[in-house]
Amino acid sequence: MRKLRLVTFVLLGSLLFAACSGGKKGSTEKPVVTIAMVNWIECIANTNLAKAVLEERGYEVKLVTADVAPVFAAVARGNADLFMEVWEPVTHQPYMEKFGDQVEHIGTVFEDGRIGLVVPTYVTVNSIDELAAEKDKFSGKIIGISPGAGMMGLTEQAINDYDLGLELVASSEAGMLASLKKAYDKEEWIVVTGWKPHTKFARYDLKILDDPKGIFGGAETLSTIATKGWAEKNPKLATFFKNFKMNDELLGSLMVAVEENPGQESEVATKWYHEHKELVDSWFEE
Repeated sequence: MRKLRLVTFVLLGSLLFAACSGGKKGSTEKPVVTIAMVNWIECIANTNLAKAVLEERGYEVKLVTADVAPVFAAVARGNADLFMEVWEPVTHQPYMEKFGDQVEHIGTVFEDGRIGLVVPTYVTVNSIDELAAEKDKFSGKIIGISPGAGMMGLTEQAINDYDLGLELVASSEAGMLASLKKAYDKEEWIVVTGWKPHTKFARYDLKILDDPKGIFGGAETLSTIATKGWAEKNPKLATFFKNFKMNDELLGSLMVAVEENPGQESEVATKWYHEHKELVDSWFEE
């Protein structure tokens, strides 16, 4: 769970301002729900699952993908109804400080999120404060994700506070994963910005480095936020998103299925829903 060009923001703005809220009707006279998301595997998985479920219940669901900052702004301004991946209390704290009075918490999707710097287990470094002494083995770089991601700012702080002398290279989730796989296949040393839940922990033997200074914090929750007042206007939907909860096993299986079928996120999410229909349908119950 990342680089936007000007045209992306223009298109995003056009899409968001044209989007209908959950209380309005779309062109097909169905109630519309607009969900903003970031291009992170766990967010893609959860958001497409919500889309699949709601569409089968007669809603029109619009997905708008962007970087973190415009996503928060969109929900705060009411141009998108929901965002299902707010990392708290550390990662997205700056965004909640800025937009918190314009949004409302709906529910907690995942209880045990973790962020930090990640290396393969064959790398003998176990703590962030050991990286500086081995920086040449890492080619002097930490491979990051998109510049707007909260953990990129925390990684810059870690580089400074630990005096690592490493360069943080902005990339994307896909770019980071490609770099990780290439290095892992050759058993080369690499350090990346990483988070859990994520399929990379199922595919590779990895470890999150100890963080003696506590810059990345401990366990975090992944929560859903909505435009302030949205839940009161949409009580049935609010109940669903309040009860939408995933654990390592459930989310892991969904993420792997999505990752293994690029371009078929909706179909994969629908199939997963029908395989777990009793559980998912119970999320609509008070």
